[in-house]
Parts: sequence; C-alpha cells; structure tokens
Amino acid sequence: MARLLPILVFVIFNSLLLLSSGSQPASLKPNKLVLPVLKDKATQLFTTNIHKRTPPLQFPFVVHLNGKFLWVTCDRKYLSSTYQAPICHSTQCARATSISTSTKAPASNCFTCSSRARPGCHNNTCGLMTVNPITHQASMGELAQDVLSIQSSKGSNPSRFVSVPRFLFSCASSSLLNRGLPRNVQGVVGLGHAPISLPTQLASHFGFAPKFALCLPSSTSSYGAIFFGDGPYYMRPGNTDVSRPLSFTPLTISPRGKYHISVTQIRINNNPVPVDSALLTMNKQGRGGTKISTTKPFTVLEHSIFQSVATYFANELYSKYKVPQVKAVAPFGLCFDSRKLSSTRLGLGVPNIDLVLKNNQNVKWTIPGANSMVQAGPGVACLAFIDGGVRHRASMVIGAHQLQDNLLQFDLAMSMFGFSSSLLLRGTSCSNFNFTATSTTPLME
Repeated sequence: MARLLPILVFVIFNSLLLLSSGSQPASLKPNKLVLPVLKDKATQLFTTNIHKRTPPLQFPFVVHLNGKFLWVTCDRKYLSSTYQAPICHSTQCARATSISTSTKAPASNCFTCSSRARPGCHNNTCGLMTVNPITHQASMGELAQDVLSIQSSKGSNPSRFVSVPRFLFSCASSSLLNRGLPRNVQGVVGLGHAPISLPTQLASHFGFAPKFALCLPSSTSSYGAIFFGDGPYYMRPGNTDVSRPLSFTPLTISPRGKYHISVTQIRINNNPVPVDSALLTMNKQGRGGTKISTTKPFTVLEHSIFQSVATYFANELYSKYKVPQVKAVAPFGLCFDSRKLSSTRLGLGVPNIDLVLKNNQNVKWTIPGANSMVQAGPGVACLAFIDGGVRHRASMVIGAHQLQDNLLQFDLAMSMFGFSSSLLLRGTSCSNFNFTATSTTPLME
C-alpha cells in the first residue's frame, strides 16, 4: 500500500492539473462536427444555426461557401462575458489580415470608434472589411473573438456539443443586413479557403483534416447538414454512408479565393454540347472557368454557353419527348409545358445534363431533372439555368439548386473536390440527418 500511495498522488495531481488548465485529452476531441442547414423560402438562400457567446445563444447565419470568415452584427445588444477584441498588430490580427480582398481597400487596419466601448466598438483593435454577399455592400468591422459551440456527429445523429473558446470573427454593422438576406439572420458564416473561415478554425482547434462537406436540402421545411472533418457521413434510412463512393476532381482556388472546378465539357443525353472551350478554362487573372456558389440560387452561364445549352436541351426535349416550349418566366430563359412531362424519383423526366470534369472523361457530375428544372408556375417548368450575359468573371457559376441533395466534399489539404451526384438515386436525401435526436448542452473546452 505504501508503494501505491506515491503513484496514486501522482495520478490525482495530474488529473487536477489537466482540469485546471481547461484542456481535454486528445481522445475526447471529436473528429467530425455537424451543423444544420435550412433553405429560406423567400430568398432561396441557406441558413445555419450557430451557438455563440457566454452564456451560449443560438443565432441563424447565411451560409456563404466562398466567404472568408464569420461576421455577426454586434450593435444589437451583443451580450457575452467572454467577448474580446484583439489589439491591433496582435497575432490574431496578423492571422485575420492575411485574407485577400476583392477591393482596393486594405483587408484591415487599426480600428477606432467614437462611441462608448462595446462589442464591435473599441479603439486600437483590428478592422476587417465585411461584405454582404448578395448586395456587395461593405463596411469596416471589428475583429473579435468569443466562444463558438458546435455539435459533434455520431452516425446519422448529432452528439455532444463542443466549443472553440476564442473563435475569431468580425463584429459588423447591422446596416449590412438591410437588403438581400433573410429577415431573421444575424450575419454570414464563411466556409472559404481562408485563415479564419469556419472550416479552417475548426480543423485547427480540434486537430482533424481541413475537410468539410455540404449536403443542402431541397425542401424549405427540413434540415440538411454541413459536416466538418473527414467522412464517412451518414444519413437515414439505415445509417447510409453517403460518402461512399464519391467521384473526385481537382479543386482550384481562384486569385480572389473562390472555389473552382474544371469542367471540360457539357453533355445532354450523353451528347456533347458545342461551347467555346476557352470559356471553360480559368485564366491567370481568374476569369472564365467554373465557380461553385451557395449564394446564387441557380446556375449562371455565360451568354454563348447558355444559348448552346438551352438550344440543345429544347431540341432534345421536343425530339425525344414532344414537349413544347411556353413563354419564359423570369429570371429563366427556357420554359416548357410541365403537363407534358412525366415525374420520376429523380424529378421531372427530362434529359440528364452531365458536367464532364478535368483529367478523366469518366468523371462526370450528373444533373437530373430534380436539379435541372424548377416549377415556375401552374403548368410551367423552366430550365434552372440563367443567362449571365458576357461580363461575368466566371463563365459558369454552379448555383444552389444544382447542389441540392448532393453530397459535396471540399478537401482543402489535398485540393480535391468530391461529389456524389444526386442522393435520390440511393434512396436518401440531404434532409435525412436526424437533427431531432436528443443532444446535450453546449460545453466549454
């Protein structure tokens, strides 16, 4: 017993030291996290609920795939006992200000505020240029840090809450919420390739691979999911692993920090659509190519590409199925008599559109009727692609309607993009993660 006493004292001492330091063993850190994502009926944008502050409160944010960081309005009674504003030229400021911007203004500078000190308003702190992704209105916000809590994932259910105690974000003016965004949101959460984006900070804090996956719902009444960390990712029924198999293609970051993939050809009914191949390639200035976006409701095509796709699609639909065109409904340029179209488990019975991807002619992203068509009115179904004119920076912007009910993985370490094509083929959808399962209260780490 005498020999065991020093060992027992050592174990107890180290346990107390571990608890007092506020850290947790690596084995208790989760390797996969999950957020719910909901489609807003009025704007067609996607929102997610995030727990922030002390005590923790839940707030909705717009999901911005190419956003550089999370920003939240702080001039509407932001109350938190753990809020801090890093001083200018601090390590946190240096990390945040390495973000590139699309404007000529500097990414940040030393922030001053004429009002009384409060969250979002301190002197000698860092300023971050904060942008509404829909209206592109911009204002300077204060770099801040506070607790962010998020649920871990276990199978097709959420698990315990874990927290990042010093999560970096921007405290922005509420004027940025005035136009273009859903009424109830408190800001925008950025998932972009940037030092303080949500995926980057979560991977760094919890020590897992910098990967995340989107699974956007097609319904406005049920939640989809955003996963952080590597797969497998599960959905009901039967705990289906929707990440097996995935097809992969290189993920490219444009000079402006946007997520791009290389589409080499567009096919309809397995037949190539004639388009200018130069438009499908992104040049050194970042023009051309194919961007992925969650803030564009529908895919936007450069004018000549849209004309070719629309003409070929209409010819296929009439010659094979005898479906006539009807007057187009804005913002769409090609619409049909939906009473002449059949319904299938993959949406309306129309020709598949395939995006053939770089390096391998067998790798193609198939877009069935559920993602290529939208019901625009009684008896009217329209091709869910928009004519973007000739001045768009990207020749093709794959919008949210085409992303719905697809699992899309962004591997930031390996610069690879994985995609499932429609999960409807597998008898499931992005609305089948069980967010109704009982979970615990947010915990500090």
